[in-house]
Amino acid sequence: MSDLNLKAPAKLNLSLRILGKREDGFHALDTLMIRLPGLADEIEFSHAETFSFSCSAPSVPGDESNLVVKAVRAWEAASGKACLLRIFLRKRVPHGAGLGGGSSDAAATLLGLNQLLGEPLDHQTLHSIAAELGSDIPFFLTPGAARCTGRGEIIESAPSPPALPVLLLKPGFGVATPDAYKRWKDSSEIPGISYGPQAFPWGELVNDLERPVFEKHRFLAEVKQWLLERPEVAGAMMSGSGSTMFAVLKEGADADALADAAREALDPTLWSWSGMTDAPTT
Repeated sequence: MSDLNLKAPAKLNLSLRILGKREDGFHALDTLMIRLPGLADEIEFSHAETFSFSCSAPSVPGDESNLVVKAVRAWEAASGKACLLRIFLRKRVPHGAGLGGGSSDAAATLLGLNQLLGEPLDHQTLHSIAAELGSDIPFFLTPGAARCTGRGEIIESAPSPPALPVLLLKPGFGVATPDAYKRWKDSSEIPGISYGPQAFPWGELVNDLERPVFEKHRFLAEVKQWLLERPEVAGAMMSGSGSTMFAVLKEGADADALADAAREALDPTLWSWSGMTDAPTT
């Protein structure tokens, strides 16, 4: 039996603007991110004589390259304590999807270690560790929607949109985030594809990474246009660097029927998930 179980939810980028390339090689961002509480990995922590890590997904590396293990090593270095825990990752968020699965796992690991091993590190230290590990990770340390700037590690609480019904579609391939950013500056739009902001009462859907990613992976542009043409879809966009495309659904839309139609029209192997975005906190 585990001593602590934590959920590591996926995220959506409702907007992602690239402001330019910084001197340190990263890109300056302005992005609004929100969680998907119904789509989450689960991390189980159990006390043990030595540290070990395993995962339910055979394709996920279990060595020092995994973000969970990197988070453990960074926490150990900062706290001066050994992580004598067995950590098991039950993977549900797809990899290479633009949903922040690995980043969320790392954040949950930092929080879990601190909780189980005496809370030696304050929140600011955890945030600093998270920012060193990856730009998306600090977002998952704090609740609610957030506007993330800098290279994504500067977190400011933002008004949360109402809980939105969404459908996620992901093909069998992933997108490497560094490659998407590398191609951004010199990429071109595909004629006939909608890239502009989509207005909603709470803000807008827009993603500057669609241009470089669609140029390389044109099937994703096809998925977006197909979704936008559906009467039950209020808006559609790529999340993060892809390869997940998501649709904001109109009231009463049948998400399962839409997913089935997408598989019939586009790709019978499409992965799908439907549910609600995180509700505003009161």
